[in-house]
Amino acid sequence: MPLRPRLRHSGNALLLAISLLSTTSFALTEGPDDPQEPPLPQAENLKLDQPTAEEPQEPEAAGQPAGETGSADDAPPAEEPEAQASEASGSATGEPAEQEEAKPLRLLGAEVPPATATRLAWSPSQHFEGVYSNTAVLVVNGAQPGPTLCLTAAIHGDELNGIETVRRVLYNLEPASLSGAVIGVPIVNLQGFHRGSRYLTDRRDLNRHFPGNPHGSSAARIAHSFFNEVVKHCDAIVDLHTGSFYRTNLPQLRGDLRNPKVVKMTKGFGSTVVLHSDGAEGTLRRAAVEAGIPTVTLEAGAPMVLDEVSVSHSVKGIRTLLNQLGMVSKFRLWGDPEPVYYNSTWQRATTGGIIFSEVELGEFVRKGDLLGTVTNPITNVRKEIRSQYNGRVLGMALNQVVQPGFAAYHIGIQAPEEQISPPEDVTAEAAEKTAEEIESGSKDAAPQPDGAEPANEEPVDPGPASDEEMAKPQAVSPEGEDD
Repeated sequence: MPLRPRLRHSGNALLLAISLLSTTSFALTEGPDDPQEPPLPQAENLKLDQPTAEEPQEPEAAGQPAGETGSADDAPPAEEPEAQASEASGSATGEPAEQEEAKPLRLLGAEVPPATATRLAWSPSQHFEGVYSNTAVLVVNGAQPGPTLCLTAAIHGDELNGIETVRRVLYNLEPASLSGAVIGVPIVNLQGFHRGSRYLTDRRDLNRHFPGNPHGSSAARIAHSFFNEVVKHCDAIVDLHTGSFYRTNLPQLRGDLRNPKVVKMTKGFGSTVVLHSDGAEGTLRRAAVEAGIPTVTLEAGAPMVLDEVSVSHSVKGIRTLLNQLGMVSKFRLWGDPEPVYYNSTWQRATTGGIIFSEVELGEFVRKGDLLGTVTNPITNVRKEIRSQYNGRVLGMALNQVVQPGFAAYHIGIQAPEEQISPPEDVTAEAAEKTAEEIESGSKDAAPQPDGAEPANEEPVDPGPASDEEMAKPQAVSPEGEDD
């Protein structure tokens, strides 16, 4: 008999514990109204717009827990007079002004709140544990709504100019004044970057495997992971590249000028050369455009070196694009516009030897002008490379040893004057419509059949060259392209 009360008490306690446990478990698993969007950890605001420096850690005050210093710096900042006046006006009328609120950006398993700058990590999981590090992804989500612009660099691991360009752009954005979000991936091909190589460790070119295949080669799997986890979150993309195999490029944009949204992007870079090219099969640019995301390639400089002129030009162009998309305030940079090139061709070495150039990058040339010479170091036989067209040197080989057939000079054939876009003032107000179209309509664009012209767009006619005897140049071939 004495045990019965204890058993009854124990049974009641057990039932109560089970009830509390069930309630607690339900509260922990309860998520948002949309079951397809589970809660994600909130990303830390690292304030990328402010310079950072390593500082020695100071010892904590005795008897005071970490993180509770009680200094004046921890006090909340005073409200600005304009903000106070705005709140007072809204409360007086009782009808605060309606304004669309920026939304958190969900990316790579994290949620980036508005007015936040942070670093995330992407890993394709195609390596042994501990052999490679995760790839850093810089994110700045603005305080105001707007499009999401993505910057990708070092898809080829030996191309350094894009890495520095992404750093300068991302670390100088102010989240509080940004409309939309900017995602920057400074080093996509971390495997190649570690080895100073253009290619992945399996000797494949990552920029020939997009959008990728989850069951394909290592390169195809990496491309598939990056395309689905990062690229598909973008409304527009700028893919940064340099020349390949000791070639250097004049800062230039490459894009499919048959796509109206791509054309609008190219007009937002200020005074930058534009070259029509739909991109080789498997490039990020081509795969993204086919997925409805307007994308351009920004080529500048040579591999394995950091060129201040190329980096500065690229940074200015991207900042101007941000303004054109209505993401930052008015930003004037440029003067006269650069021409558009709808055709280009590669002048190749006919023999092997040491090449020495006689022209400068960006120089205008006429048919018959001497571009450079190739000298056999054994026989001292010298062969000249002369331009077959009137045009401009958009890319060229650095002085080096070359083999027969090496693509040495990239000559752009200028379009007629009526096809060159006139200069326009770059303002946030004038760019509002463009930003809305890219943000809302880029992913809804209907794909065009192969070889078909987009609706309501005149076919591109490059027009005859100034020399009537000039043969029609060939378009850029995949083997000569750098991106």
